[in-house]
Amino acid sequence: MEKDQNITIEKNKNEDKIHQSEENSTNLNKESSIDLNKESSIDLNKESSIDLNKEKPKELSLEEKFLELEDKLTRTLAEMENQRRRFEKENEDAFDYGGFAFAREALNLIDNLDRSKQSLQNDNSLKDSEALKKILEHIDIINKDLLSIFTKNNIMPIDSINKKMDPNFHQAMMEIEDDQKEAGTIVQEIQKGFMMKNRLLRPALVGVSKKSANKEPKSEENQDKVEIK
Repeated sequence: MEKDQNITIEKNKNEDKIHQSEENSTNLNKESSIDLNKESSIDLNKESSIDLNKEKPKELSLEEKFLELEDKLTRTLAEMENQRRRFEKENEDAFDYGGFAFAREALNLIDNLDRSKQSLQNDNSLKDSEALKKILEHIDIINKDLLSIFTKNNIMPIDSINKKMDPNFHQAMMEIEDDQKEAGTIVQEIQKGFMMKNRLLRPALVGVSKKSANKEPKSEENQDKVEIK
Protein backbone atom coordinates (compact mmCIF):
# COMPACT_ATOMS: atom_id res chain seq x y z
CA MET A 1 0.00 0.00 0.00
CA GLU A 2 2.76 2.43 0.83
CA LYS A 3 4.45 1.69 -2.43
CA ASP A 4 1.32 2.43 -4.36
CA GLN A 5 0.85 5.67 -2.54
CA ASN A 6 4.44 6.73 -3.30
CA ILE A 7 3.99 5.95 -6.98
CA THR A 8 0.83 8.02 -7.18
CA ILE A 9 2.54 10.92 -5.40
CA GLU A 10 5.45 10.83 -7.84
CA LYS A 11 3.05 10.73 -10.77
CA ASN A 12 1.24 13.73 -9.45
CA LYS A 13 4.53 15.59 -9.04
CA ASN A 14 5.58 14.79 -12.55
CA GLU A 15 2.26 15.90 -13.92
CA ASP A 16 2.56 19.15 -11.98
CA LYS A 17 6.01 19.73 -13.43
CA ILE A 18 4.73 19.09 -16.95
CA HIS A 19 1.84 21.50 -16.41
CA GLN A 20 4.23 24.17 -15.13
CA SER A 21 6.60 23.77 -18.06
CA GLU A 22 3.70 24.01 -20.49
CA GLU A 23 2.43 27.12 -18.75
CA ASN A 24 5.90 28.66 -18.84
CA SER A 25 6.28 27.96 -22.56
CA THR A 26 2.88 29.44 -23.32
CA ASN A 27 3.74 32.51 -21.31
CA LEU A 28 7.04 32.90 -23.20
CA ASN A 29 5.29 32.56 -26.52
CA LYS A 30 2.77 35.16 -25.50
CA GLU A 31 5.46 37.59 -24.39
CA SER A 32 7.49 37.12 -27.57
CA SER A 33 4.40 37.57 -29.73
CA ILE A 34 3.52 40.70 -27.81
CA ASP A 35 7.04 42.06 -28.28
CA LEU A 36 7.00 41.28 -31.97
CA ASN A 37 3.64 42.90 -32.38
CA LYS A 38 4.88 45.97 -30.54
CA GLU A 39 8.01 46.21 -32.71
CA SER A 40 6.11 45.69 -35.95
CA SER A 41 3.52 48.26 -34.95
CA ILE A 42 6.28 50.74 -34.12
CA ASP A 43 7.97 50.10 -37.48
CA LEU A 44 4.71 50.48 -39.35
CA ASN A 45 4.00 53.72 -37.59
CA LYS A 46 7.46 55.03 -38.47
CA GLU A 47 7.14 54.03 -42.12
CA SER A 48 3.68 55.48 -42.43
CA SER A 49 4.85 58.74 -40.87
CA ILE A 50 7.82 58.88 -43.27
CA ASP A 51 5.59 58.17 -46.27
CA LEU A 52 3.17 60.84 -45.24
CA ASN A 53 5.99 63.34 -44.93
CA LYS A 54 7.28 62.42 -48.37
CA GLU A 55 3.90 62.64 -50.04
CA LYS A 56 3.33 66.18 -48.88
CA PRO A 57 4.91 68.49 -51.53
CA LYS A 58 6.01 71.94 -50.69
CA GLU A 59 3.23 74.34 -51.53
CA LEU A 60 4.28 77.31 -53.69
CA SER A 61 3.05 80.75 -52.97
CA LEU A 62 1.12 82.71 -55.59
CA GLU A 63 4.14 84.89 -56.29
CA GLU A 64 6.38 81.84 -56.85
CA LYS A 65 3.79 80.29 -59.18
CA PHE A 66 3.56 83.53 -61.13
CA LEU A 67 7.36 83.74 -61.49
CA GLU A 68 7.53 80.13 -62.63
CA LEU A 69 4.85 80.69 -65.29
CA GLU A 70 6.56 83.90 -66.41
CA ASP A 71 9.89 82.07 -66.83
CA LYS A 72 8.26 79.30 -68.89
CA LEU A 73 6.49 81.83 -71.09
CA THR A 74 9.72 83.79 -71.66
CA ARG A 75 11.60 80.63 -72.65
CA THR A 76 8.83 79.58 -75.04
CA LEU A 77 8.73 82.99 -76.74
CA ALA A 78 12.53 83.03 -77.10
CA GLU A 79 12.50 79.58 -78.71
CA MET A 80 9.74 80.64 -81.11
CA GLU A 81 11.73 83.75 -82.08
CA ASN A 82 14.86 81.66 -82.74
CA GLN A 83 12.88 79.27 -84.92
CA ARG A 84 11.38 82.18 -86.87
CA ARG A 85 14.84 83.66 -87.53
CA ARG A 86 16.24 80.30 -88.63
CA PHE A 87 13.29 79.83 -90.99
CA GLU A 88 13.77 83.30 -92.51
CA LYS A 89 17.53 82.70 -92.92
CA GLU A 90 16.91 79.37 -94.67
CA ASN A 91 14.41 81.03 -96.99
CA GLU A 92 16.85 83.83 -97.82
CA ASP A 93 19.67 81.37 -98.52
CA ALA A 94 17.38 79.25 -100.69
CA PHE A 95 16.36 82.36 -102.67
CA ASP A 96 19.86 83.84 -102.95
CA TYR A 97 21.92 80.68 -103.41
CA GLY A 98 19.38 78.23 -104.79
CA GLY A 99 21.23 78.06 -108.13
CA PHE A 100 24.69 77.78 -106.55
CA ALA A 101 25.47 74.30 -107.91
CA PHE A 102 24.08 75.18 -111.35
CA ALA A 103 26.16 78.38 -111.49
CA ARG A 104 29.33 76.46 -110.59
CA GLU A 105 28.71 73.98 -113.40
CA ALA A 106 27.95 76.80 -115.83
CA LEU A 107 31.44 78.22 -115.28
CA ASN A 108 32.75 75.33 -117.38
CA LEU A 109 31.30 77.09 -120.43
CA ILE A 110 33.59 80.08 -119.91
CA ASP A 111 36.58 77.80 -119.31
CA ASN A 112 35.90 75.86 -122.51
CA LEU A 113 35.54 79.06 -124.52
CA ASP A 114 38.91 80.30 -123.22
CA ARG A 115 40.58 76.99 -124.07
CA SER A 116 39.08 77.01 -127.54
CA LYS A 117 40.30 80.55 -128.12
CA GLN A 118 43.84 79.69 -127.03
CA SER A 119 43.99 76.54 -129.16
CA LEU A 120 42.81 78.47 -132.23
CA GLN A 121 45.38 81.21 -131.64
CA ASN A 122 48.13 78.60 -131.38
CA ASP A 123 47.10 76.87 -134.63
CA ASN A 124 49.72 77.82 -137.23
CA SER A 125 47.44 76.88 -140.13
CA LEU A 126 44.92 79.54 -139.09
CA LYS A 127 47.39 82.18 -138.02
CA ASP A 128 46.68 85.70 -139.38
CA SER A 129 43.70 84.43 -141.38
CA GLU A 130 40.34 86.17 -141.77
CA ALA A 131 38.53 83.03 -140.66
CA LEU A 132 40.45 83.04 -137.35
CA LYS A 133 39.58 86.67 -136.72
CA LYS A 134 35.88 86.05 -137.25
CA ILE A 135 35.89 82.95 -135.05
CA LEU A 136 37.67 84.82 -132.26
CA GLU A 137 35.21 87.69 -132.55
CA HIS A 138 32.27 85.32 -132.16
CA ILE A 139 33.91 83.62 -129.18
CA ASP A 140 34.41 87.01 -127.52
CA ILE A 141 30.76 87.91 -128.08
CA ILE A 142 29.57 84.63 -126.52
CA ASN A 143 31.97 85.12 -123.61
CA LYS A 144 30.68 88.65 -122.96
CA ASP A 145 27.06 87.47 -123.10
CA LEU A 146 27.77 84.74 -120.56
CA LEU A 147 29.49 87.20 -118.22
CA SER A 148 26.55 89.60 -118.61
CA ILE A 149 24.08 86.83 -117.65
CA PHE A 150 26.24 85.94 -114.63
CA THR A 151 26.41 89.58 -113.56
CA LYS A 152 22.60 89.90 -113.68
CA ASN A 153 22.42 86.91 -111.33
CA ASN A 154 24.99 88.39 -108.89
CA ILE A 155 27.84 86.19 -110.13
CA MET A 156 30.92 88.36 -110.41
CA PRO A 157 34.50 87.53 -111.48
CA ILE A 158 37.28 87.98 -108.93
CA ASP A 159 39.83 90.65 -109.81
CA SER A 160 43.22 89.00 -109.30
CA ILE A 161 46.05 90.46 -111.39
CA ASN A 162 48.43 92.71 -109.38
CA LYS A 163 46.45 91.97 -106.22
CA LYS A 164 47.90 90.57 -103.02
CA MET A 165 47.43 86.84 -102.66
CA ASP A 166 44.36 86.12 -100.47
CA PRO A 167 43.71 82.43 -99.60
CA ASN A 168 40.01 83.23 -99.15
CA PHE A 169 39.68 84.02 -102.87
CA HIS A 170 42.84 82.73 -104.59
CA GLN A 171 44.63 79.42 -104.88
CA ALA A 172 48.33 79.64 -105.72
CA MET A 173 49.40 77.13 -108.35
CA MET A 174 52.97 78.33 -108.99
CA GLU A 175 55.58 80.89 -107.98
CA ILE A 176 57.14 83.19 -110.57
CA GLU A 177 60.38 85.06 -109.95
CA ASP A 178 59.79 88.79 -110.28
CA ASP A 179 62.02 91.29 -108.48
CA GLN A 180 59.86 94.21 -109.60
CA LYS A 181 56.79 92.95 -107.71
CA GLU A 182 56.35 92.51 -103.99
CA ALA A 183 56.51 88.87 -102.93
CA GLY A 184 53.05 87.28 -102.90
CA THR A 185 51.62 89.52 -105.64
CA ILE A 186 49.48 87.80 -108.29
CA VAL A 187 51.20 88.13 -111.68
CA GLN A 188 49.38 85.41 -113.65
CA GLU A 189 45.78 84.15 -113.72
CA ILE A 190 45.49 80.51 -114.75
CA GLN A 191 41.75 80.18 -114.15
CA LYS A 192 39.34 82.98 -113.30
CA GLY A 193 37.55 82.85 -109.97
CA PHE A 194 33.95 83.91 -109.26
CA MET A 195 31.83 85.09 -106.34
CA MET A 196 28.07 84.59 -105.93
CA LYS A 197 26.98 87.56 -103.82
CA ASN A 198 29.03 87.17 -100.62
CA ARG A 199 29.84 83.49 -101.15
CA LEU A 200 32.86 82.09 -102.98
CA LEU A 201 31.68 80.21 -106.04
CA ARG A 202 35.14 79.19 -107.24
CA PRO A 203 38.64 80.36 -106.22
CA ALA A 204 40.93 81.87 -108.81
CA LEU A 205 43.92 79.73 -109.78
CA VAL A 206 46.90 82.07 -109.92
CA GLY A 207 50.65 82.38 -110.08
CA VAL A 208 52.31 84.59 -107.45
CA SER A 209 55.59 86.46 -107.52
CA LYS A 210 58.66 85.71 -105.45
CA LYS A 211 62.05 87.31 -105.10
CA SER A 212 64.87 85.90 -107.16
CA ALA A 213 67.08 83.56 -105.14
CA ASN A 214 70.02 83.64 -107.65
CA LYS A 215 71.15 87.21 -107.07
CA GLU A 216 74.94 87.26 -107.26
CA PRO A 217 76.28 89.00 -104.18
CA LYS A 218 79.33 91.16 -104.54
CA SER A 219 82.47 89.18 -104.03
CA GLU A 220 84.86 90.11 -101.24
CA GLU A 221 87.53 91.00 -103.83
CA ASN A 222 85.26 93.51 -105.57
CA GLN A 223 84.30 95.02 -102.20
CA ASP A 224 88.01 95.40 -101.33
CA LYS A 225 88.72 97.08 -104.66
CA VAL A 226 85.88 99.55 -104.11
CA GLU A 227 87.25 100.41 -100.67
CA ILE A 228 90.81 100.94 -102.03
CA LYS A 229 89.54 103.30 -104.70
